[in-house]
Amino acid sequence: MDDVLQQLVGAILAIVIALAACVAYFWGTNWLLDRVLSSGSSSGDAMTKRDNLRSSIRPWLFLFPALLFLSVYLIYPVFETVRLSLFDGSGRTFVGFGNYAWALGDPNFQRSVLNNVLWLIIVPSMATGFGLVIAVLADRLWWGNIAKSLVFMPMAISFVGASVIWRFVYDYRGEGDLQIGLLNAIVTGLGFPPQAWITMPFWNSIFLMVILIWIQTGFAMVILSAALRGIPEETLEAARIDGANDFRIFFDIMIPQIWGTIVVVWTTITIVVLKVFDIIFAMTNGQWDTEVLANLMFKWMFVNFDYGRGSAIAVVIMLAVLPIMIWNIRRANAEQGTR
Repeated sequence: MDDVLQQLVGAILAIVIALAACVAYFWGTNWLLDRVLSSGSSSGDAMTKRDNLRSSIRPWLFLFPALLFLSVYLIYPVFETVRLSLFDGSGRTFVGFGNYAWALGDPNFQRSVLNNVLWLIIVPSMATGFGLVIAVLADRLWWGNIAKSLVFMPMAISFVGASVIWRFVYDYRGEGDLQIGLLNAIVTGLGFPPQAWITMPFWNSIFLMVILIWIQTGFAMVILSAALRGIPEETLEAARIDGANDFRIFFDIMIPQIWGTIVVVWTTITIVVLKVFDIIFAMTNGQWDTEVLANLMFKWMFVNFDYGRGSAIAVVIMLAVLPIMIWNIRRANAEQGTR
């Protein structure tokens, strides 16, 4: 109890100190700016120049802390990772593109790329599809909001927490033993032998994908449900009057009108998939041919302590994510420009 109280007091103290530091920084920098560039008894033109200069500098005072942390924790690590990818495992001897050449010829890297491709094909498509279907169906039910809350609930669980839950679903205790895994309990209840689902090559990757689909379906449902509510009711009523059934309305009217949102949801989940690490690490640690690029990077960087090869794999992941992020940003800017 004393340890908990001590941690609580420490957390409160840290928050108070941080808030005080923020107030002191913003108040102090603005006070200093006003003193240094004070108009004083300057002439009209000089006073106007000082006022304009103060107005142009003041926003940067507010942006500076964010830019500082962004540079230290994001921009610098990117350049350092690229630099390390050109050196050997110790980070001292320059090897050029040797780490990338090794990656292209390494069977584990090739298998990880193949697994990532499978994740990219299956998870975003299934999560977006399920989210769209649930969003449409839930709006027709009186208990639709309850259903949406239940579907969205996995989003509140960490990837590791979700993996622990699904470990019990896939648990295998050996034939003849009492099966506590939900899936094997169903299988044995139907008269079939239990299976070690997580050790089955290819299918074990599918079983791991189910976990991320389960989590991301709630995200897709919420975004797509909001987009569906933006479809003019007059358009749907006109389609019903013309004799269109529910399937025609769904495929010919709803989907085309929210297609931009569907693509954004799909690409957002795609970025999550490219960075997926927690689920594989918690469920299999990359065993039984389930390894993806993020897990392979972790092994080389923090298990084998080969900073060159680990950094090279990290750069590959970054290059894979970058085009999707750029495309998303351009699309968002284009949509804002048309409004």
